[in-house]
Amino acid sequence: MIVSGGFNVFPREVEDALTGHDAVSVAAVYGVADDKWGEAVTATVVLRPGHEVTPDELIRHVKSVKGSVQAPKQIRVVDELPRTPVGKIDKKALRAQWGPRS
Repeated sequence: MIVSGGFNVFPREVEDALTGHDAVSVAAVYGVADDKWGEAVTATVVLRPGHEVTPDELIRHVKSVKGSVQAPKQIRVVDELPRTPVGKIDKKALRAQWGPRS
């Protein structure tokens, strides 16, 4: 669970909203330390082959599906997500790629 601005945000719900977009194949949502929000909802996504979408379009999509509270503050598009030795998405590695936001 991510606590952002005093609200509880469940990563799975945001991931489901992101993967509900035609362009998104896989999404990982996690909290990143943020001076203003406590934790900023943050996402890293992999797009489906042949699709293009901007991070801003994806943020607007989540806002339309789940509302502003659950919308990521930032989204990174990558070719593949890091995995743990057992094959799970490594959210600790993703979180480490972002520094604290001011």
